[in-house]
Amino acid sequence: MAARLKSIQMADTLYLSLWYPNLRLEALPDKLVAVLGAFAAHGGEAKVYSATVWPVSWNETPVFERIYGRLIGSFEPGEVPGAEPRLAVEEATELLHEDYAYEFQIGWNLWELETGPEVRNLPRKATTGPHSTSIASAISAQGRLSTRPTLRDGLAQDDSPKADTQDDNPRTDGQDDSKQGKLDARWARGPRLVRVTGYGPLFDEGTYEQDGHIRIDFGSDAPFLEEDVDLSEVGARHVAENVRQLVELTAGVEKASGATARLLWSELGESLAQRLAARLGMGN
Repeated sequence: MAARLKSIQMADTLYLSLWYPNLRLEALPDKLVAVLGAFAAHGGEAKVYSATVWPVSWNETPVFERIYGRLIGSFEPGEVPGAEPRLAVEEATELLHEDYAYEFQIGWNLWELETGPEVRNLPRKATTGPHSTSIASAISAQGRLSTRPTLRDGLAQDDSPKADTQDDNPRTDGQDDSKQGKLDARWARGPRLVRVTGYGPLFDEGTYEQDGHIRIDFGSDAPFLEEDVDLSEVGARHVAENVRQLVELTAGVEKASGATARLLWSELGESLAQRLAARLGMGN
């Protein structure tokens, strides 16, 4: 039976914070490499899309910024643009200071519900484009990151991580697209950009104490809840798959990087587990 519950909450921004005991600044690069390297085993990309170094606080201008996705000419035909995690981290942390933050973006594939009349015209098996809903939502971060400069307002044609978008929306034979409603929707699996940030101990007045030595910004929590729609059986299955992938990635980065404490949290301070239980009708 399909899981159904009307929307009662707005989408929130989801984070994972990781802490390490007595972490020395010199050890931060290795921790970042371990966290970024864990994505490939849990639905993510193997290469880093971009690196940015922020001095002192988020209000300052970056002292280093590199978008590896633009270096198309430096790759062999068919090779995915991007940089190996260790290379990206080494380049960014050449400027290793206690009051700097080191931010990396990497692709992570999730099932997401795309709605709107333009969805009807999308190919059923297409490479994810630069203006897809998932990528755009990741670039335009919400909540605490809303006052921070983004890398770009949009992505050029060859900038997004390349992955085949999977489609799980079988159509009825003879169905006329022109007669469908304006809010046609489809489930598609493709990459969104996730931010992984390592903090120097003095950055933004010691923000690591609250946000972790390393923080992962997953962007909107909508793929794990989809609270603004009635979930079909297919939709419930995709949401469950996203949640399972989130749980596995969380455990994976903790183990790979040797974190001793972790916290999955949201900007509004609400429990994802509780919201998920309510979403699937398991709450009161």
